[in-house]
Amino acid sequence: MVQGEKIPSIIGNPIKCLGKWYDETLCDRTNISRIEQQVSEGMRNIDKTGLPGKFKAWIYQHGLLPRIAWPLLLYEITVTTVEKLERTINKHLRKWLGVPPSFTSIGLYSRTSKLQLPFTSLVEEYKVGKARLVMTLKDSKDEKVRAAGVEVKTGRKWSASKAVTEAESRLRHKDIVGTVAEGRQGLGTSKSCYWNKANAQERRNLVQREIKCTEEENRQTKLVELGSQGAWSRWDTEQRSITWSDIWKYPQFQLQFLLRSVYDVLPTPTNLHKWKLTETPDCPLCGARGTLQHILSSCAIALSQGRYTWRHNNVLRELADVIEKQRREVRIQKKKPTQIQFVKEGETTRVNILSNNTKSGILDQAKDWQLEVDLDRKLRFPEVVPTNLRPDMVLWSTAMKKIVIIELTVPWEERCGEANERKRAKYDELMAECRGKGWQTWSFPVEVGCRGFPAQSVWRLFSALGVTGRCRRTAAQRMGQAAEQSSCWIWMKRNTSSWKPTNDAQ
Repeated sequence: MVQGEKIPSIIGNPIKCLGKWYDETLCDRTNISRIEQQVSEGMRNIDKTGLPGKFKAWIYQHGLLPRIAWPLLLYEITVTTVEKLERTINKHLRKWLGVPPSFTSIGLYSRTSKLQLPFTSLVEEYKVGKARLVMTLKDSKDEKVRAAGVEVKTGRKWSASKAVTEAESRLRHKDIVGTVAEGRQGLGTSKSCYWNKANAQERRNLVQREIKCTEEENRQTKLVELGSQGAWSRWDTEQRSITWSDIWKYPQFQLQFLLRSVYDVLPTPTNLHKWKLTETPDCPLCGARGTLQHILSSCAIALSQGRYTWRHNNVLRELADVIEKQRREVRIQKKKPTQIQFVKEGETTRVNILSNNTKSGILDQAKDWQLEVDLDRKLRFPEVVPTNLRPDMVLWSTAMKKIVIIELTVPWEERCGEANERKRAKYDELMAECRGKGWQTWSFPVEVGCRGFPAQSVWRLFSALGVTGRCRRTAAQRMGQAAEQSSCWIWMKRNTSSWKPTNDAQ
C-alpha cells in the first residue's frame, strides 16, 4: 500500500517496460508463445482477405514483418524458433505466389540469384537485429553498460556474439586485401568503407552487411545440393530484380510461369512423372522426353509449326523498334573524359597535355544509316557482296562504307554461349568478304533467354551502337519481357497440336 493505494502484483498484472513485457516467471516463454500466435494468426487473417495473392504478399512484407521484427529483437528467442516461424510464412507466400510447396526458399529471399524477389527473410532480419544489439551494447557510451557483460542469447544453433566476432575478423581481413573488383567492374568503380577507418555507426553497418553476406553464402551452399532448381547458377545471363511495381503489372498466371520456369517446377511431363502423377514423361506433341527445355526450345513439332520462330520475331520486333528510333534521332557526339599524355623525364612536347577527344558509338559515325529487318518481308542484303545468308538485321551506311550485322537468338538460357559462338562463326566469312571490298564491318550475335533473361551480348550491342543509360536498360527489359510472354503462350499451348498465334498472345 502506498498512501492508501494498493500496488498491483506482477503475478496478476504483467508490466511493460521499454517495449518488453514482464510477468511473474521473469522469463520470455510466454512472450515467445505470443509471438508465435501473432505470426500464425496474422498470416491466417491475411489469407482470409479476398485480395489477390500478390497483394497478400505485400501486406505481409510491409505490414506484419515490421511488427514482429521488434519483439524478435527484445526477447530471448532461439534461431530454431524463428526458423519455424519462417517455414509458416513460406508456406503462405508460396500459396499466394502460385508456386508449389517444393519451391525452394532460396527463390524467395536470395539476393544473388538470377531472379530476385522483393521479400525479406525473417531469419536474416532476426540475425541482423541480434548482431546490431550486440554491437550496440559493446560500443555503448555508458561505461557501466559496456562492463555489464550482457549476453544476447540466441540458442545453441547460432550465436550472435560469435557471429559478430567472425564478421569483424572478415572485415579486418578485407582491409588487408583491399578493394576487389567484382564481375565486370573496373578498378575504382565502387567506394569501400574500411574497418580501421570507420566510426562506431559505420562499423555497426559493416557488421550487419557482413551478416547478410554470410546468410547469402549459406543459401548458395544449399543451392549446390539442388538439382533442377539450382540450374540457373549455370546461366550466362544478366540478373533480373523484380520490384513491387513489376509485380503489380504482372498477370497472375504470367508471374507463376516466370517463377516456376526459372526453378523448373512447372508441371512438365517429366516433373509429373517424377511426382508419380503420370505414367510416362513423354512430350504430348512429338513423343520425346518432355522436359521444360524440350517444350520451350527443342520440340520438333513446335519448331515445324513456327512457334519458336514466332517468339523470335516478337523479340526481334522489339530490338528493331529500339534501333530504328536511335537511327532516326539526331545524335549528339559525347565528349570523351579528359586524357593525360604522359611525357618522359627530360623530354618536352608541343602537343597540349590535356586533350578533349570525342567518344561516340557506331551510330554516331554516319548520318545516312539504312536499316533492313528480316520480319514481314524477306531481307535483302545490301549490294556489297553477293550472299544467300539472311541476318536478322542489317544496318549500313553507303557514304561511310560501314555495315553492322545483328543476329538474334532466343535459346535455352544455358545455351547462350554456345549460340553466340555458332552465330558468330556463321557470318565470319561474310564479314571478311565485306572488309575485302573496303567496308568497315561489325557482327553482333545477341541472345535473349527464352524465359526472359538477356545475355551480356545484348548489353554489348547497345553499348557499341551508342545506346546507353536508361534507354539501354529499358530496351533490354522490353526484349526480355517479349521472350517471357511468348514462352508463356507456348507453354499454355504445349498440349495443343493445332496452334496459331494471335495478337493477344503478343
